[in-house]
Amino acid sequence: MKILVCISHVPDTTSKINFTNGDSEFDTNGVQYVINPNDEFGLTRAIWFQEKQGATVTVVNVGGPETEPTLRKALAIGANEAIRVNATPTDGFFVAKQLADVIKNGEYDLVIAGKESLDYNGGMVPGMISGVLGYNFINSCTHLTIDGTAVTAIREIDGGKETVSTSLPLIIGGQKGLVEEKDLRIPNMRGIMTARSKALTIVEPIEAAVNTKAVKFEKPAPRSAVQLISSDNLDELIDLLHNEAKVI
Repeated sequence: MKILVCISHVPDTTSKINFTNGDSEFDTNGVQYVINPNDEFGLTRAIWFQEKQGATVTVVNVGGPETEPTLRKALAIGANEAIRVNATPTDGFFVAKQLADVIKNGEYDLVIAGKESLDYNGGMVPGMISGVLGYNFINSCTHLTIDGTAVTAIREIDGGKETVSTSLPLIIGGQKGLVEEKDLRIPNMRGIMTARSKALTIVEPIEAAVNTKAVKFEKPAPRSAVQLISSDNLDELIDLLHNEAKVI
């Protein structure tokens, strides 16, 4: 079984976010990048298939040279090889077209992507890839077992979970539940050294339309100061909740 894991290169949640060029571009100065958490759950599950079922695992990213340390970390975790599509990820459709081309050329059986990335939370790329290629697709996937070409998966739905059966080739939008946080792997020294010799192939992007662009970014408004009301003054509390907070 050939597995492709899509890796997003996203800012660490502890990074301080700023914008430049009239708040139209993200300021990357001083920002630490990591593997997108939903993608890391998927990568860990792919490594399980590698160890238990002899699968080969390739990781792929759409981005410039600055994303290569993130791909090398994925290799250190256990992926067999990496691919970097040498392009700026301008929007979800553009990224989906690039990944679909990699999938088609590599003839992958299973494609694991995070259901959404931590930076823009668009949640559109896995479904778009499925639409381009005509592959089966399961989103919000929290459990995955494969027997030959038969697949059983569990996905989150409103108010509960749904068990579905399908077949390869398949694209999933994974999340926590594919593995738990305690199962995530930290690269050890042997993995880091081995990653240096693993193949990282750079491919040029195919032509694809860019249909959207960021006009302006805004930070959330700062939280207002806490206003304390005496327990003896319930009328004032009710008045503030009704007229200022407008929650009653």
